[in-house]
Amino acid sequence: MDEQSGNTKKMITTFGLVTMIITAIFGFGNVSNAYLQMGYGSIIWYALAGICFFFPCGLMMAEYGSAFKDAKGGIYSWLAGSIGERMAFIGTFVWLASWIVWMVSTASRIWITFSALIFGKDTTQQWHFMGLTSTELIGVLGIILMIVCTYFSSRGMTAIARVGSLGGIFTVIVNIIYIIAAIIVLIVNKGAIAQPFHGARDLIVSPNQQFQTPIAIISFVVYAIFAYGGMESLGSVTDSMKNPEKTFPRGLIIASIFTIGAYVIMILMAGWFANYNHDFAKGSTNLGNATYVLFNILGEKLGLAFGCSHATALIWGEVMTRIVAFAQALGFLGALFVLMYSPIKAFILGSNPDLWPKKLTKLNKAGMPANAMWLQVTIVSIIIFLVAFGGSAAQKFYTILTDMANVSTCFPYLFLVGAFPFFKAKKDIDRPFVVFKNRFWTNVLVWFVEIILIVGIVFTFVQPMLEHDWQTAFWTIAGPIFFAIVALVFYQISAKKNKISED
Repeated sequence: MDEQSGNTKKMITTFGLVTMIITAIFGFGNVSNAYLQMGYGSIIWYALAGICFFFPCGLMMAEYGSAFKDAKGGIYSWLAGSIGERMAFIGTFVWLASWIVWMVSTASRIWITFSALIFGKDTTQQWHFMGLTSTELIGVLGIILMIVCTYFSSRGMTAIARVGSLGGIFTVIVNIIYIIAAIIVLIVNKGAIAQPFHGARDLIVSPNQQFQTPIAIISFVVYAIFAYGGMESLGSVTDSMKNPEKTFPRGLIIASIFTIGAYVIMILMAGWFANYNHDFAKGSTNLGNATYVLFNILGEKLGLAFGCSHATALIWGEVMTRIVAFAQALGFLGALFVLMYSPIKAFILGSNPDLWPKKLTKLNKAGMPANAMWLQVTIVSIIIFLVAFGGSAAQKFYTILTDMANVSTCFPYLFLVGAFPFFKAKKDIDRPFVVFKNRFWTNVLVWFVEIILIVGIVFTFVQPMLEHDWQTAFWTIAGPIFFAIVALVFYQISAKKNKISED
C-alpha cells in the first residue's frame, strides 16, 4: 500500500479495537463449559488467566504485529524473524494443527447445534443408524460435513463465510438476552439463587467430583487460557491505528476488563437460575451440549418467573435453546468455510516455498491451495474416525474433543511467548510499537507466562492418567506432539533435499 492510500484509509479507534478484541476472544461456550467443569470455582481461574495470560500476551502479539507488519506469513514471519526458520516452521505447524483439531471438534459439535435448532434440545445421544452408536454416527456425519465444506471452499465458494459475521451479531444479541433473562429470574425470585453461594470456599472447591483434587483443579488452567485464545489474530492491526503506542494498550486494558468481567459475571449468573446438581450437571449434559442445556434451563425458569404453567415453561426452554443454536450454527458454518483455507494458505504461502512439495503450494483457479486442503481434510477425517470409533460414550467423547482443542490452542503460545525475548534482542528490526522496555522484567514475564502454559498443559495430560483414563490422556497430548515431530522431520528432510541452510 502506498503512502497516500495509507494516509486516507480509515484508522482503527480505541472503541473499534475494543470491539475487535471482544469479538475475537469472547465465547459464551466458555461460560457454560466453565460452569459445568467447576461451578463457581471457575471464576477465580478465568480472572487469573485474563490478568496473567491474556493481557501480557496481547501486548506481545501487538509488538510482533507492528514490527512485522509487512510480512505476509503471519505468526510464521514473527517466529522466523525471531528464532529462525526451523523453529518457526515447527511452531506454525503446531499452530496449524490447533486449527485442525478445532475442525475435528467443530465437525462433531455442530450436529448438537443442528439438533438443538431443529428439536429444541440435544437429541444426538439417541441417534443410531445401521448399527452405529450415537458417537460413531456423529463421527461419520462430521467426516461427511468436512468433505462437503472442503469441496465448496476449495472452489472459492466462500460466500457462506459471510454468515459468520451475521452469526457474530446474533451471538451478541444472545448474550444480552442471557443477561436480561438471568436478572429477571433473580428479581422475581426476590434474590434467591438456584445454586447456593457459601462464600470463598465455593470459589475454590468445585461441585464436580472430577475436579476435586489439586491436580484436577490446576488442569482447569488450560480451559481458562483457552477462553482467551485467538490473540495472534490481533497482532497485525497496529499499523491501522493512530498513535498505536497509546491506543493499543488502552484498548487492550478496556477489552481485558470487559472480557474478564463478562466471564466472571456470566458464570456467576448461571448459578442464579441453574442449580448445579439438580438442573444442570445431569448424565446427559456434556461439554458438547452444555450451552444449550444452560439456555434451556434459563428459558424454563424465565417462563415460570412470568407465571407460565410447567408445560408452557418447557416451550420457553425450547425457544431459548433454538435462539442460541441459530446463532451458533451461523458462527460455526461461517468459521468452517474460512478456516478451511485461511490458516493453511497463510502458512504455505508465508513460509519458504522450497520446503513444500510443488503440489501443495499450487493454487487452483479460485486461488485456493486445493491439494493442501484435501490433504488437511484427510487428516481431520482420520482423527475424527479414530476418536469417534474409540469406544467412547458421548460425555467422554466431548471431553476428549474439548481437551484436545484446549491443549492444541495453548501449545502454539509456548513458541510465540518463548520467542519474545529473542525478538526483543534483535537489533535490526524497526519497532514502531514498543511496550516492554526493561529486558530483565520482560524475561521474567515471559518465564511466568511459559510456566503457566506448561503447568496447565502437563496437568491436563496427567489428570486423566491418574484416573487410568488412557484414551483421554493420549488424545489430549497426541495432537500437538505428533504434529511437532512431523514438522521437525519434514523440515529436516526438505531443508537437506533443497540445501536450505538450517539455523
